Parts: sequence; C-alpha cells; structure tokens
Amino acid sequence: MDAAKLNSNPNPDPNNNKKKQKAKPGGGVSMDHVLLALQESKDERELRIRSLFEFFDAANLGYLDYPQIEAGLSALQIPAHYKYAKDLFKVCDANKDGRVDYNEFRRYMDDKELQLYRIFQAIDVQHNGCILPEELWEALLKAGIEIDDEELARFVEHVDKDNNGIITFEEWRDFLLLYPHEATIENIYQHWERVCLVDIGEQAVIPEGVSKHVHRSKYFFAGGIAGATSRTATAPLDRLKVVLQVQTTRASIVPAIKKIWKEGGFLGFFRGNGLNVVKVAPESAIKFYTYEMLKKVIGDGKGKDKGDIGAAGRFLAGGMAGAVAQSAIYPLDLVKTRLQTCACEDGKIPKIGKLTKDIWVQEGPRAFYKGIVPSLLGIIPYAGIELASYETLKDMSKTYILQDTEPGPLVQLGCGTISGALGATCVYPLQVIRTRMQAQRSNAAAAYKGMSDVFWRTLQHEGYRGFYKGLFPNLLKVVPAASITYMVYETMKKSQYLD
Repeated sequence: MDAAKLNSNPNPDPNNNKKKQKAKPGGGVSMDHVLLALQESKDERELRIRSLFEFFDAANLGYLDYPQIEAGLSALQIPAHYKYAKDLFKVCDANKDGRVDYNEFRRYMDDKELQLYRIFQAIDVQHNGCILPEELWEALLKAGIEIDDEELARFVEHVDKDNNGIITFEEWRDFLLLYPHEATIENIYQHWERVCLVDIGEQAVIPEGVSKHVHRSKYFFAGGIAGATSRTATAPLDRLKVVLQVQTTRASIVPAIKKIWKEGGFLGFFRGNGLNVVKVAPESAIKFYTYEMLKKVIGDGKGKDKGDIGAAGRFLAGGMAGAVAQSAIYPLDLVKTRLQTCACEDGKIPKIGKLTKDIWVQEGPRAFYKGIVPSLLGIIPYAGIELASYETLKDMSKTYILQDTEPGPLVQLGCGTISGALGATCVYPLQVIRTRMQAQRSNAAAAYKGMSDVFWRTLQHEGYRGFYKGLFPNLLKVVPAASITYMVYETMKKSQYLD
C-alpha cells in the first residue's frame, strides 16, 4: 500500500498543486497554515489521520503496539534494512505505557506536519507553494551537501508523485510524515538515501551519507574553528598537565598551579596556546586528506570501493593518517612544549622565533623531532582502544538504554568522551616519555639518551606513578574539549558565514 494513498485527501482538489500558499514566510506557523497548504478542511484531515491509524491497527485493538507499527511500515515498503519502527513507536508513545492510542498518534501527526511545513517554507524561497529543484539544491548546498544534477533529479522524482517537476507540500508530507526524527535538511537527505537503498555506511556525528557530497572546505573550516575554540578553553589544563609531566620530583597539582601563576599570572595558563591553535588546521587537513587517500589505496588493493574497506581497513587508514599528520606538525608540538616548560627570564616569556632559532642553532634540526617515536607508538593503540571502546559503548547504549534505537548526538558524545578518556589513559605513559624528551635540551648535562633511558630513569626514581603525572588534568580536558568541539562544530557548519 502506497504512503501517498494513505495520506491523500479523501476529496482531492484537482487544482491543489497549482494553488499558492497564503501563509507568510517566517511568521508563526499554525495548523491553519497546514490545512491551507493541503487545501484540506479539519474534518477531512481528521478522516485522513483516522484512516492511517486504522491501517496500522489491522487487528482492531483500538491502539497500536510495536508489532503493528513494524507490520504497517513493512506494508508501506520501507526497506528491510531501514525499518525505524521502534523510533516511531517511541516518539508516538507519549505516556510510555507501551501502547499508542489515537490521541497520541494524532498528536504526533500534528507536531510532524507543523515541523514539515516549517522546513518546506524555509526551502520554498520563492513562496509559491512548491519546492523547485533549484530551491532544493540551494537548501542542500547551504547544509553542506553538494549533489550533481542526476542525483538531484532522482531526489525530486522520488518525492514528486505526479511527475510535474515540482514538490508540493502534500508530496513533501507524504514522503516524511512517518519519519520519526527531526526534519533537518541533513536528516531528510540521509532518509532519502536510505529509502532509495543507497549504501551510506555507518552513521556518525556527521553522517557519512552527507559527507559523501559535503563541501569539504566548509567542514574543514568548521572543524578548525571548533578545535581552536576547544583548545583555548582547555589551555590551562593542558599547561598544568605538561608542567606536571616534566617534574621528576614529587608532583602536586596545587603547587604547580601556584608556580604557573607566579611566573605569568592569569595569562601564564595560556602559554603555548597560540601554537596549539595554529597546528589545528594543518593537522586536521593532513589527517583528513591522508585518510581519504589511504582508504582509496586500501580499497583498490582489496578490489573494493573505499567506502567498503571494513573496520580493520578504517582502523589502519585512520592510524596511518594520524601518524602522518603527527609527523608533519611535530616541530610545532615540540616548540609548544618547550615554551610551556621553560623558565622565564626576568619574568619575560621567550619569543617563539628566538626559541625556535635557539633549538636549531644549539641542538640542530633533529632536535625538533625528539620524542616522536613514543608519540607515534601511541597513535595506533590509542585509536584502536578508542574505536573498540566507542563501538562497545554505543552497542551497550542501544541494547540497555535506548532499546535498539540509534543513539543520538548526546549519547554519541558521551560514548566518545568515555572512550577517548580510556584510550588516553592507556597510552599516557608514552605521552609522559614524549613530553620529557621534548622538554629537555639535547646539550644538557643530564639529557635523556633516548626513549628507553627516559623509561628506566623514570621507573627507577619515581616508580610506576611517575608515568601518570598530569593524568588528572588531562582527563579533566576530555569532557569540556569534546563538548565544546562538538557544539562549536555543529554551530559553525550551519553558519551563514560558511556559505
């Protein structure tokens, strides 16, 4: 049974598609606007919704349960791999009693049609009561989704039931009425891809179905702003972590904070943050493009598309991309560590240029890569632990908390935060070794002779606890850094300034 037939007006107006809507764009939206757009009376709409409810209630129970909703969606030919019955049931069951009565079903219909009308009006920039292909293309482009003419034509053709080349609100409603998630343009595009059996891979915070056609420069710029913002917000914790990591005597947080304040006051907590921010953009760019290139190489080697390289392939590509990016920006990372740990002369912070020149002249160019081996050694296990724990936590949340529904952004953020903290803790000893190698001058009397020398001297003089100095402020960074990055990223990628 076709969804359009289920939702069609029982007394259709043959000129319905030609009439213009009267609702003012940008103003308050009411059900009267929806009725006007559909050329439908209240009684006709009530009859339409009642008919749809009865279609799902095939057993005449007077209410809907999960099996009925699942069976109804199957009858509407929702693809087998994309049955969102549990999501639809959950959003309709307002009082959480395990059944959906007619009033709850109707409340969902009211809310959904108002939501769909709002986004329809936003896309319909000419305000002529229909969405033209070029208007849909512009809306997708503003959301960071770039599609070609052929794909746009297929999108319009799928929604445009009468094949007149435009999308009316009735057609728009029929396409999305039973879609239980928020009707954003990104979600709508992803929904169309899934319904049309397009393989878009695993869903992430940024859906891969969107990232296939995304304006990559827009997301790269948004990611750079988000990274710079989060690193600046957590800079005091980063400075405290580094100061604690290089202390070979007993390290305590309060004395370290007093020392930082005495040396530079409030701004002392942000020493080195400029370099930290500067390296965000190139690091992200190198990692992103290397990852894409490696996915293609791995896919070609397996005789598969780069989107079908499997979890092991993604893990390998991600680890190698992280290693390449880390190697490329490592000199900046070393200079930042030196800047954060060096003593001030007469209360003055050394200039970055002078500090860089001194390292080059006094220690040689190889000094800029001190500690790179433990740094690279930590990338693969960190990525592996983080990926494995993230997938495990996500699956556990789906099974025990969300009742098999897909986790939303907040749950994904929580899983990412916990998995990131776990991964960082497991490889933290390598970070301590790296930081100590970076901070010490090569020509110093007690300079470390290499990674193994740092390990044995730390173990001998400080014990195993020495490898975890600064761990607490490092973990404190995880939650705000992830949250700030996510919020700023989502805001920036939708900003008009990136259009």
